[in-house]
Amino acid sequence: MNRSATSAFFRCVIIVWLVTTGVGMAATTIPQWSLLPLPAKASPAKAGALDIAQGAVVTLQGMDRQQVQSVVERFVQRVADTNGLHLRVATTGVAHPAITFAVNPRADVTDDAGYRITVSHDGILVTARTARGAFYGSVTLWQLLTPPGWTRGAPVAVAYGVIDDHPRFAWRALLLDSGRHYQSVADIKKLIDWMSLNKLNVLLWHLTEDQGWRLEIRKYPALTKTGACHEAVGLDSELTGSADRPYCGFYSQAQARDIVRYAAERYVDVVPEIDLPGHSQAAIAAYPWLGVTGKRPPVWTEWGVSPWLLKPNEKTLQFVDDVLDEVLQIFPSRYISIGGDEADKQQWNASPDVRAQMHKLGLANMDQLQGWFTQQVGAHLIAHGRTPVGWDDELVAGATLPAPEVIMSWHGDDNERVALAAIKQGHDVVMTPQESLYFDHYQSDLPDEWPAPPPAATLQQAYDTIVIPNGASTLEAQHIIGVQGGLWTEQMGTFAHDQHAVFPRMAALSELGWSPSSAHDWNGFLRRMPAELARYRALGIGYADSAFAPAFHVTAVANGSLRVELSNQLEFGTIRYTTDGSDPTNQSTPYAQPLTLPHNTTLRAATFAADGFELAAPRTQTLDETTLLSRDSSALATCSKQPASRLQGARPRKGPSPVYSVDIGNMCWAWPQAPLDGITHVAITVERIAWRFGDEAKDAAVRHETNAGGEFEIHADSCQGPLLARLPLESAVHAKGQSRLDAKVAMPAGAGVRDLCVFATGDPRDGQWALARMTFSK
Repeated sequence: MNRSATSAFFRCVIIVWLVTTGVGMAATTIPQWSLLPLPAKASPAKAGALDIAQGAVVTLQGMDRQQVQSVVERFVQRVADTNGLHLRVATTGVAHPAITFAVNPRADVTDDAGYRITVSHDGILVTARTARGAFYGSVTLWQLLTPPGWTRGAPVAVAYGVIDDHPRFAWRALLLDSGRHYQSVADIKKLIDWMSLNKLNVLLWHLTEDQGWRLEIRKYPALTKTGACHEAVGLDSELTGSADRPYCGFYSQAQARDIVRYAAERYVDVVPEIDLPGHSQAAIAAYPWLGVTGKRPPVWTEWGVSPWLLKPNEKTLQFVDDVLDEVLQIFPSRYISIGGDEADKQQWNASPDVRAQMHKLGLANMDQLQGWFTQQVGAHLIAHGRTPVGWDDELVAGATLPAPEVIMSWHGDDNERVALAAIKQGHDVVMTPQESLYFDHYQSDLPDEWPAPPPAATLQQAYDTIVIPNGASTLEAQHIIGVQGGLWTEQMGTFAHDQHAVFPRMAALSELGWSPSSAHDWNGFLRRMPAELARYRALGIGYADSAFAPAFHVTAVANGSLRVELSNQLEFGTIRYTTDGSDPTNQSTPYAQPLTLPHNTTLRAATFAADGFELAAPRTQTLDETTLLSRDSSALATCSKQPASRLQGARPRKGPSPVYSVDIGNMCWAWPQAPLDGITHVAITVERIAWRFGDEAKDAAVRHETNAGGEFEIHADSCQGPLLARLPLESAVHAKGQSRLDAKVAMPAGAGVRDLCVFATGDPRDGQWALARMTFSK
């Protein structure tokens, strides 16, 4: 064979090999790895890359073949679903596979959850000790196959290099509150899938609440027959379809076992939470003898802290033991959470029986009595080989908790003082500070931010969570076993809302829990977010784009035009805009400096990554004669200067439900420096929201009513300043949804620019007024 014939022959062989294995020649430009969470050690080569194309062969070898086969099959399906590449799992030996998963108990990797990925001209090798490690390696490999700007179905170039990875913490968790609002089994499985792809490994499942007992307990059937339903008050009536149809839901033991099995296949441990002795009103509604008063309360329809506590006696403890015995049969987790948070002891203090028991036990106060109760419950779990988990509230009060109990520290204030106290007492601690890792809190002050309580917990605040308390020694720091995000669902009636709240903050939580502290780098995290958001979108996750969304700041200029400044929370990405009302694209004009625009302009803006990916959907600012004379509630301050809650209003016939910024219990807003020259009229849009705010009632601000049904008043300079307008509410009291009210404005002399105070009279506990929008006109 001559040289040219030999070359042609080998070219044919190479082409056949590329087609059968799916491995192609590398692209000229070395692709960048964009991995989240950041691995413990990632070493991309300076040159060389491997193409993975349609039909690439995946093989497996070594131990745990059945489990690893499941890992590999789910990986292949995930790549097909998100990237559009259809890989092929080989059932027989292949000489040159594109990807190999190798599991060997003696593999040179760190931790049973660790793995190594090697990318070279020979292919991609994922090495692990266990199927768990192989799973986490498959997640990282999926990310390598979904790099920034990937094209669905096209070959993917993966840079040569080595990744050595393992988790920082053993507990990487999300709390899911199913007590306030119930999620379907199918939706919980979706959430577990997405958790696992963020390398979280614990679902703390909050199953019992004042508003609902959600787990079937066969010895006590009334817990779900009675305790799983409550009256459909407020927006819950929209979920049920009628105020006459109660809000109900619970999980059978078979359903709970199914969720546990599903999670285990994705290396997520389901830790149940049966909250005791507080957050127990639904249990007492089912069995009144569990309470202190002997009366049967309703299952609670409000939010906050209920005063209905379990009675701390032997009969109640037997009930708790019986419940836990069934829980232990359903949940194989080493950990069982018994709560212990927010126990309002007013009923205990008022009870002669409880006070007598406290004295009989030689205890000084009711916090010590709760500590005694927790000790009894914890001892039952320990005797059955389980580890109790609970909240840090009793440590805040100075009580003693069982020595083996794992503490979830949610009081992040005072420089993590409570967490530090817990680890100094020898407790293992999970860090879950409400200030940054409670994902029910809203994410921005944008006007379209979803309903949520204050204060804001932004993406950056989540990422910058203090994980090791200041002042902890190296030895004490070893008691920090992990981090946890909290999804409390008072205001989350739908799974769409759950997704919006959790993502993308879960990405920050993921990196806190998995990546080494030396890798903590906000700017690096931010650069990796576009690829992660693209993966979320491909998975069908309805994430919040609040951190990237354009905000508009509009002011007047001398020629009668309007000056518009555009920005976003993170100052990341390129904001692009149009002025004709059309949607911006990645080719639209980039924002570089403040815009001067005429009236009657519809300005649309969206944010894009460098590769053209849309980081935030378009937002709109209409510029007309009312722009500077109008404010919605999100653009107003609270009179108390406290951060506002965002409350959802009734769903209209068309369009989404409105959301209002409200200081719960204080129906008062401030508009600093309002332009009032020439103003003659004002119109406001308002809605009355059912009172559901529990312990907020004690601080309610009640203002004297002049008219039946009350009124909104607008005052200049302060809430006691000159009255500009009074708008009676009688016609709006019984309206469903929004009402519009109009009035003339009595303008004081020399109006110009004035601070305004706007408030509703009456008692907010009779119905909390929300202000949607206020507009002045000339």
